[in-house]
Amino acid sequence: MRTEILKPTQENLFLAAEIIRAGELAAFPTETVYGLGADGLNFSARQKIYAAKGRPSKKPLSLHVASLEQVESVAKISPAAEKLFKKFCPGPLTIILPKQKNLPDFVTGGLESVGIRFPENQVALNFIKISDRIIAASSANISDQPPPKNAEEVFENLKGKVKIILDGGECEFGISSTVVDVTENFPKILRCGSISEKDILEALQ
Repeated sequence: MRTEILKPTQENLFLAAEIIRAGELAAFPTETVYGLGADGLNFSARQKIYAAKGRPSKKPLSLHVASLEQVESVAKISPAAEKLFKKFCPGPLTIILPKQKNLPDFVTGGLESVGIRFPENQVALNFIKISDRIIAASSANISDQPPPKNAEEVFENLKGKVKIILDGGECEFGISSTVVDVTENFPKILRCGSISEKDILEALQ
């Protein structure tokens, strides 16, 4: 497979969207790190992310969205989650929420929860909107390697495994998103990124 690094022009965004709708992979920038994306509700497309990264298939993928309407189609927004979305989203935060009953088990790895990421990066948001899909994604690197902060690092990791890398320049933060689980009464910080635990707890008060 030939891998191309392309500027995120309107034409190239439509090309990347076509690739996603065809069940293939595309890499894209976010404010944290570059993501490797596929149609989030397409089982075979999602499996290509695991194969490309060498990622264990039991590890769920987060779903990237461009609107709260997309969130509500796959997850239940609790009062705590509503506060976090209002304060930090779009932004460098992944929120673990209870899944909607109609969300297939293959999307969540059999879990009753799903991770939602609403990125604050215009290329990512345009890509998701034009794709007209909820995008399953993981960082665009081989598993156990550092997450890529620019298109060239993605190319080094995934050359021949992804058709298109949308080049949005250097990521703003360069570290993975903060992950917070709000599926139970007491929120749990599962990973700290640019949003601190203190920031999360203050927003939930």
